[in-house]
Amino acid sequence: MSLRINQTVPDFEAETTDGTIRFHDWIGDSWAILFSHPKDFTPVCTTEFGAVAQLADEWERRGVKVIGISVDDADSHRRWKGDIETFGGAKAGFPIIADEDLKISKAYDMLPEDAYLPDGRTPNDTATVRSVYVIGPDKQLKLSMTYPMNVGRNFAEVLRAVDALQAAAKHGIAMPANWERGQDVVIPATVSDEDAKAKFGQFTTHFPYLRTTADPSA
Repeated sequence: MSLRINQTVPDFEAETTDGTIRFHDWIGDSWAILFSHPKDFTPVCTTEFGAVAQLADEWERRGVKVIGISVDDADSHRRWKGDIETFGGAKAGFPIIADEDLKISKAYDMLPEDAYLPDGRTPNDTATVRSVYVIGPDKQLKLSMTYPMNVGRNFAEVLRAVDALQAAAKHGIAMPANWERGQDVVIPATVSDEDAKAKFGQFTTHFPYLRTTADPSA
């Protein structure tokens, strides 16, 4: 069964480029992003991991820990980091999980249950392992995305989604299409006009069910 929003994500112990971790303990009280890829030393994923490395200050500013995962071993991950850092021009300070037995990939529904790794495997054998999971400090899944192998993930969008999730959790608001930090937000329909005025002050009523107000997190 696939992971669902607000479900507690599976805990696990695994070897990483930074040593052995217990996932829930590693998250601690932070937000976390688990992002997967099919295989080390592949072109699109090298660009993606470089992009994640370039955003190190942004993740830290938001209290977000990032961690990668693939079916290769930790030594392979460590060697690959050199290419990531060369291409991205930034230190890849985040750990990468080794999932050689597919245990974690299957627990997170990245692969079908009957998936296996043939000898001499290629990235196509693990093509569905290209997912992003945003996890809250409560260890619950807040958002997930899955991409095909030939479309690089947009980590600026992942960052935007984190901003929206954190603001929504803190202020009890929702975000309209294409929202970015500082733009007007949506007042949930469950909040009365009286309560909305008390909580947010001024707001604009577009329809009885659609009201917007200034971003309280700006």
